Amino acid sequence: MGFLITLIDIAFEVYMALMFGRILLSWVKHNPYQPIIKFIYEITEPVLGFFRKIIPPLGVIDISPMAAFLVLGLLKSLIINVLVRF
Repeated sequence: MGFLITLIDIAFEVYMALMFGRILLSWVKHNPYQPIIKFIYEITEPVLGFFRKIIPPLGVIDISPMAAFLVLGLLKSLIINVLVRF
């Protein structure tokens, strides 16, 4: 069970790191066709796109990534706590 908890923790951390990388990419000029950048966008868009539909940008500031981080962090904690109890 410990291996599964560690695996889930790492998966969430990697995904949140990819989301953070995407946020940083939005501040700099980059080539969207570069494979790693394309990968980051393709992996993170489903979650960020979902939150963007729910939370519209406030002017030029998109706060949907903050909501995504919050929900993913809570979801990670919930899943790990449920697994620890078994």
